[in-house]
Amino acid sequence: MNLRFTKMHGLGNDFVVIDAVNQSVALSPDQVRWLADRHRGIGCDQLLLVEPASDSAADFRYRIYNADGGEVEQCGNGARCFMRFVHDQGLTDRRALTVQTLGGPIELQLEDDGQVTVDMGPPRLEPAAIPFQAPARASVYPIEVDGQEYRIGALSMGNPHAVLTVEDIERTPVAELGPRIEHHPRFPNRVNVGFMQILASNHIRLRVHERGAGETCACGTGACAAVVAGRLQGRLDERVRVSLPGGDLVISWPGENASVFMTGPAVSVFEGTIPL
Repeated sequence: MNLRFTKMHGLGNDFVVIDAVNQSVALSPDQVRWLADRHRGIGCDQLLLVEPASDSAADFRYRIYNADGGEVEQCGNGARCFMRFVHDQGLTDRRALTVQTLGGPIELQLEDDGQVTVDMGPPRLEPAAIPFQAPARASVYPIEVDGQEYRIGALSMGNPHAVLTVEDIERTPVAELGPRIEHHPRFPNRVNVGFMQILASNHIRLRVHERGAGETCACGTGACAAVVAGRLQGRLDERVRVSLPGGDLVISWPGENASVFMTGPAVSVFEGTIPL
C-alpha cells in the first residue's frame, strides 16, 4: 500500500499529516515509529490523522501520535497545521471548524493572513483532571527530582503540562531535567515539561520537553500552559507573546473558566507517498 502524506510544521514543530478521509489508514505503533524516524522514515515530532467526525457536532476528527508511537490527547501546533491541511487539500472551504480530539473538542479559525487561531478551551486546573497527584489545587506545587526540590505549575490543556519558571532558559538543563519530570510518579500519564523565562508581563521565552518526543522547536499546548501558569501566579498579562526556539505564538487567556486562544502560523513543506 502506498500512503499519501504531507509534511508540515508549526514554528519548526514538524508533522506528517495523513488524509484518512479519502484513503483507508490503520497504523500500528511500530508503523508510526517508523514513519517518524528521521533516518529510516519521513521524520517528524508527531503524526496527525485527519478522519471523518464521529460526532455530528464536529466537522472532523483529529488524532495525534507522538514519535514513540503513542496516541496523545492534544497538540496545538498540530491543530493549526490540521486547519491549513484540510483547506489546502480541498476537504472543506469553511474557515471556522469544530474538531474532535482525544482531549475534547477544539475550535479552529483560519485568519485572513493565513495564520490560524485555535480555541483550546479552558485549562483544567484540578489535580485529578491533569492528572497529577496533589492533595489540593494550587498555583505552585513543590516536586522533588533526584533529591532536589523544584516549584512547578501543573495543569492540562487537554494534555498534561508542568511549567517551571527559570532565570536563564539557555543555561537550563532541559535535556536532563525534562525526561525526569516527564516520568515523575506524581504524573501517572507522564507530562510535557515547559521551562519559562519571563522577560516582561507580556513576553516570555519558552522551551518544552514534549512527552514521548523530547525537546521540540515549538509546542502550542505548552505555550498555552505556560501563560496560564504565569497568570495564575500573578506574573503575566492577559495577552502574551511566547518566543519559542522555532518562532513566536500569541496566547490570550482572560482567566478562570475562560478558553485559551492561540494564534500562529502553519506551513506545508512537501507532499509524497511512502509504501507501508
